[in-house]
Amino acid sequence: MTRMRTLRRLGLATALVVLLGAAAADPADRLSDPAKEARARALFRDVRCLVCQSQSIDESDAPLARDLRQVVRQQVADGRSDSDIERFLVSRYGQFVLLTPKASLGNAILWIGPLLVVAVGAAALIGRGRKKAPEPTSLTIQEEAELDKLTR
Repeated sequence: MTRMRTLRRLGLATALVVLLGAAAADPADRLSDPAKEARARALFRDVRCLVCQSQSIDESDAPLARDLRQVVRQQVADGRSDSDIERFLVSRYGQFVLLTPKASLGNAILWIGPLLVVAVGAAALIGRGRKKAPEPTSLTIQEEAELDKLTR
């Protein structure tokens, strides 16, 4: 019973530390103007954490995500537009940094290329399956004689 109580207390203490750590993650970094902070947070949701890769920098606790949040906040505070900030991040980290990359020829090839490969393969298999069998040739006199010997 004492062991269970100790484990429960340890679990609660751990949860409290995690919650306090998350709450105090970067309030000092927040912008004083609520409108600018809201704009920065909207940008955070479209910027990929380069460490986690499946999370935005808004969701990630990675140190690089925190650094990227600071960069975005600084640029918002400097008065740069959303498109300027996105261009800056893309020039520095490539299209991969955006969770919703802009439409481009390279992205179209990445999405359509595999479909084209499958379509060409399917067409080749269908074409190969429809190939006509060669017409049977008649037997020579010698082959007919050998066949007669074998069937007797």
